[in-house]
Amino acid sequence: MPNPKHRHSKTRGRTRRAHDAIKPVSLSVCTHCNQPKMPHRVCPHCGYYKGQQIIEGKENL
Repeated sequence: MPNPKHRHSKTRGRTRRAHDAIKPVSLSVCTHCNQPKMPHRVCPHCGYYKGQQIIEGKENL
C-alpha cells in the first residue's frame, strides 16, 4: 500500500478539518404543548405529531 512521500503541513491538515465541527442540534417548538422537540418527530412531552396523538407522552402518564 502506498505511503505519503512527504508530511502534510499543519495548515493543510487544519484546513481540511475546518468543516468537521459538530453543529448544534436544531429544535422546533411543539404546536400542542410549546415544548422544544426534534423536528419531524413525535413530541416526547405530550405525544402529539401534526395535531394527532400518536403515543402516550410524559404529561399523560
